Amino acid sequence: MIGRKKKPDGVLTPVVERPRAVAPDVNPERRDVSRFSHGSRVPGWDDAVDLERDPAQVPDLATTPVPAELRTEIESHMAKYPDFHSAAIPALAAAQRHHGWCSPDAVWQAACVMRLTPGYLISVASFYDMLETRPVGRHSIYVCTNISCSLCGADELYERLQKETAADPDFNVRSFECLGACDIAPMASVDGVYVGPIALSEVPTLVEQVREGIPPLPNKQLRLRKSTDPGAAHAVPGGANPSPPTSYGAPMGGEVTGPPAAIEEPPPEEES
Repeated sequence: MIGRKKKPDGVLTPVVERPRAVAPDVNPERRDVSRFSHGSRVPGWDDAVDLERDPAQVPDLATTPVPAELRTEIESHMAKYPDFHSAAIPALAAAQRHHGWCSPDAVWQAACVMRLTPGYLISVASFYDMLETRPVGRHSIYVCTNISCSLCGADELYERLQKETAADPDFNVRSFECLGACDIAPMASVDGVYVGPIALSEVPTLVEQVREGIPPLPNKQLRLRKSTDPGAAHAVPGGANPSPPTSYGAPMGGEVTGPPAAIEEPPPEEES
């Protein structure tokens, strides 16, 4: 499209408007981002503050049942930081390992030990991808689908893992960007253990090993590579059985409603 642009001196000069570049439709399903009706991917971000509402309360440790091992772990994380608020992420991770997800009870217990309001911890849990705010399978497989892994077949690996575990509620399989292990692409984090490169033919074996509590593809685990750290190979092995998700309360955040919004693409650079 050709238009005219007025310069400060009043002279009109022709301007060519180029059409916006559109990425190729490799996978149309991945070009949409689910959003709420108000346009955000986070529920309630624009809710007005209720000034008449009582201030949020910190749960009372005397009346809140907190598992002893969970309390000990959270307190040990708090002791590592000058400001105990910095322990929010490891505290939530500990609560998630105990309950299977960051359930309302899990958040309440963590808030009780940390002497914070549950709302403070919910704001943290809802921000980070690896903190689950709704029940998921106890075995988490994160497939890296960033550029390096995608070029090496990560999309096909992700689809194959989804099909292999589709009927098993014990698995939480999803794509992830980026796991930072480009040298073993395509790879995945299997219950926290980096494994790769994973061939499509190895997917059934990997899934069966996880089901049986066997370290997945031990010859391809990143932790078993030679390292200058003498304790690296003696870390907790993969294939452990994480706790199954609990059913304490409803998932936080509600369901996503409203039409999906296309991922925003940057405008093309103007020609000089």
